[in-house]
Amino acid sequence: MRLSIVMPVYNEGEIIPETVKRIHEQVKTPFELLIVYDMEGDTTVDAVKKIRNKYKSAKLVKNIYGRGALNAIKTGFTKAKGDAVCVMMADLTDDPQTLNEMMRKFDAGFDIVSGSRYMPGGKQIGGPFLKQLMSKTAGISLHFLAGIPTWDPTNSFRLYSSRFLKKAKIESNGGFELGIELTVKAYFGGYKVTEVPTTWDYLSKESRFLLKKWLPKYLKWYLWALEKRLQGYPISSLRETSSLKKSVK
Repeated sequence: MRLSIVMPVYNEGEIIPETVKRIHEQVKTPFELLIVYDMEGDTTVDAVKKIRNKYKSAKLVKNIYGRGALNAIKTGFTKAKGDAVCVMMADLTDDPQTLNEMMRKFDAGFDIVSGSRYMPGGKQIGGPFLKQLMSKTAGISLHFLAGIPTWDPTNSFRLYSSRFLKKAKIESNGGFELGIELTVKAYFGGYKVTEVPTTWDYLSKESRFLLKKWLPKYLKWYLWALEKRLQGYPISSLRETSSLKKSVK
């Protein structure tokens, strides 16, 4: 198995058939789609059961670490069989076609490939303005101040090599701050990090981002990266990769 797509879900019964259909139509690499749910009553479960005979790569996976998106993603990482593992949302905010370019970067030797809204060619459609402003500011500043080789370190839509995930220690305890945690740890741990442009479509979708709740969790890893830079870790963004060979801690 070359690619595992990990998809945390919460009552996505209305949209999941279209999401699965588009992934199968647009992703060229052979893959397994791990749809990770918390409870049997989730509307996603019955919807997937109705279509999985047609889309046999779609697999329902019960969250084994406790409820919530973070534990669903961790469950997906544990169950994934692919050499590359991509976290993708179920509501089509993420563009499945981006996975093809992500896999090209993976095949070129990169361990982290970020779907980037803020690099040339990328864009975001809709979404809370304040959240977008803060995310973009964080990406720009981390790129220049800490050397992180992506303009969009907060986007959860990213691909990881299984060799990195097997060694990475996950410390996040909230949710989608996991993306920035793993990205900065990979970069300062000597793994190769890059990005590809993607379109993030948030039109007509309800935001589940609670600023007061999530901001401190993102800020923790933002400051962690700046601290590593101040400790003397070199900026290597122009080469898209870190030159260090230390283990992720």
